[in-house]
Amino acid sequence: MSKSNYITRSGWNALDQELKFLWKEERPKVTQAVSDAAALGDRSENAEYIYGKRRLREIDRRVRFLSKRLEVLQIVDYNPKQEGKVFFGAWVELENEDGEQKQYRIVGCDEFDPAKNWISIDSPVARALIGKQVDDEVKVSAPSGRLTLFINRIWYEK
Repeated sequence: MSKSNYITRSGWNALDQELKFLWKEERPKVTQAVSDAAALGDRSENAEYIYGKRRLREIDRRVRFLSKRLEVLQIVDYNPKQEGKVFFGAWVELENEDGEQKQYRIVGCDEFDPAKNWISIDSPVARALIGKQVDDEVKVSAPSGRLTLFINRIWYEK
């Protein structure tokens, strides 16, 4: 399954801020620390130097990833035409057959966060919800088995 290139504006801004922080603040600090550690002499047993070089590689890897990813991401803004139906960026209140209710937000794969109940547009639940409206019954094939969900409410952050 391929990753979608959709992202909310706030998600794109967060990734852009991370890139700027890593490139303009974190990397120069770590570079200076590595330089200072290298000046102390023997680098083979210098923990600060070894850790600093490792951290620089991590930063560079993340900067490369973010730079490439931000180029291909497509920001999806709220559109009033979406009202009443589930589309990208929607908050959805679902109820299962046992009457348990949960709220989810459909976001891009770069911003999904289980702690916030943000699910990826590429997930089975999100794919089943797209285009549905309040009171629709949705059947989802999930890794845990077949689920039947009912849509109680849909809203968007404007």
